Amino acid sequence: MNALVTGASGFTGSHLVRALEQQGNQVRALVRPTSDLSRLAPTSAELVYGDITDEAALRQAMSGVDMVFHIAAYVDLGLVNEAEMQRVNVDGTQAVLSTMRTVAAQRASPPRLVYCSTIGVYGDTQGQVVDETFQRTQAGFSSAYDRTKYQAQQLVDQAATELPVVSLMPAGILGPDDPHFGPVITLFLRQRLKLWPGGQRVTGIVHVDDLVQALILAAERGTPGAHYIISAGELSTREMFEILSQLTGIPVPAEPPQGIIRALGSLLDPLGRWWGWNPPLSRERVHYIYDRCVRVNASKARQELGWQPRPVAEILKDLVE
Repeated sequence: MNALVTGASGFTGSHLVRALEQQGNQVRALVRPTSDLSRLAPTSAELVYGDITDEAALRQAMSGVDMVFHIAAYVDLGLVNEAEMQRVNVDGTQAVLSTMRTVAAQRASPPRLVYCSTIGVYGDTQGQVVDETFQRTQAGFSSAYDRTKYQAQQLVDQAATELPVVSLMPAGILGPDDPHFGPVITLFLRQRLKLWPGGQRVTGIVHVDDLVQALILAAERGTPGAHYIISAGELSTREMFEILSQLTGIPVPAEPPQGIIRALGSLLDPLGRWWGWNPPLSRERVHYIYDRCVRVNASKARQELGWQPRPVAEILKDLVE
């Protein structure tokens, strides 16, 4: 298989490139001229330079490929550059789909598209465990990321009537080089994480390498137009730290008073806007810590794709090791 990976220099994208090559596939990687290519150093992927919204670069990148994995995304919470997030997540997805249509019109057998979405498209389920049939009920959006990924998913679903598209909705993605929660794990292992708020917050998690296997299985076996939730299991943040504590002997971080955390978020939010800084706590981040709860059932991927993720405890053990 000849495959194109957008967002190839990022966390999930680079793991996908390596896995595809290990299975004997030829991989083309769409990267920006300013991208840090260190994650791709161990690979032999053919690099195509261009922005995710550059349809000329996308046409070059899609030439002759059998499969397109659209992984590129701007992922962040808090005080983000909303215009840039809109450009990357929505306009970028629109450009990928537009280019796919052009390529499909020129070929008897168009490439298949696997889109990496997020369980966030379902909105705040308020603790209700949902599957792929769930229709979003939340009025409005919790964040710019939530909104832009939802809008991008709408574009993908519309395109599924004319293109062979499969969508994956992963839960929280963890791995040894995770740029989001990884630094938190590092602080914990260095015994420098004494406090952590929102211990009762329940979330699903998946190891990045298991997500990669789900992406490849979706390319091979996924039903066109289908959605697949990707989560190895759910646990609260405190349960996560308790497992890490059992593995390391390091005490579980204490739970700070919720009132103090909410007050800090309200204080740092305007300061961050004034200084152009995304603080570790903001109103949006506090909302995700205490108020928003998205819970999912990932049995469809196991049944239809034959996906077999490692257990939650093994994911956390891998992070420690």
